Amino acid sequence: MASFTDKHVLITGASSGIGEALAYEFASQGANLTLLARRKERLDQIAQSISKKYPKQKVIGFSADVCSDESVKSAVAESLSVFGTLDVVVANAGFSVAGQLQELSLDDYRRQFETNLFGVLRIVKETIPYLSQTRGRLAIVGSVNGYVSLPGISAYAMSKFSIRALSDALYHELRPSGISVTHIAPGFVVSEIRRVNNRGELKHKAQDPIPMWIQMKAPLAAKKIVRAIYQRNRERVVTGHGWWAVRLFRFFPDLVFLLIDVFKIKARSEPRP
Repeated sequence: MASFTDKHVLITGASSGIGEALAYEFASQGANLTLLARRKERLDQIAQSISKKYPKQKVIGFSADVCSDESVKSAVAESLSVFGTLDVVVANAGFSVAGQLQELSLDDYRRQFETNLFGVLRIVKETIPYLSQTRGRLAIVGSVNGYVSLPGISAYAMSKFSIRALSDALYHELRPSGISVTHIAPGFVVSEIRRVNNRGELKHKAQDPIPMWIQMKAPLAAKKIVRAIYQRNRERVVTGHGWWAVRLFRFFPDLVFLLIDVFKIKARSEPRP
């Protein structure tokens, strides 16, 4: 399938996990890519790998921090200077602050929102004018935790609840401009997010607390996400367990609260050093 032939796709958080897998999937469908993340060396490796596998596609990577206004503006401007137009934006950059409220500082909450919410806002505000010119597609990556909040991840869940609210509002606001907005709500997908500490730093030796049998492989998740973006779906919940969690919460919220209490369900609750 070559649904995005010669389209220009910009992806944030493209140095690993879902973002990296999306880059490969879009390239397989004919897209030219701008990859943004803080780790320039890792981006260059991914860009070279994609170019080798899909030599017809143009791939560039820019070191960019979504927490910086100037960094985002500069990266988008450089990208547009290369490609001229913009057809798809995937706001994917994010991380997870772990810990119960009593264990976290207000700065932990601010740091979580600065990346997961305001980082998305920076990208969206900077790219909307260009997406309106192409009647393009905007995808915002939230989480199943944007529906179901668990003990130990209040900061993360709050940020993802906010992302869902933003996506719903933008769906209506941007529709007259021809821009589709797709809210992506992944469950457990293989990525580095659970090995990143509360300051957004990757701990290479840290163990992923989620069993592999319940995690969806990133390339499969990327296929589902790209299809949803192509079809201009309003929302796509990724992973089977995520789909059931969201459906249960939508129709039987009290049951979900009861199950969490009875089975003492919680996320990894200790702060990550």
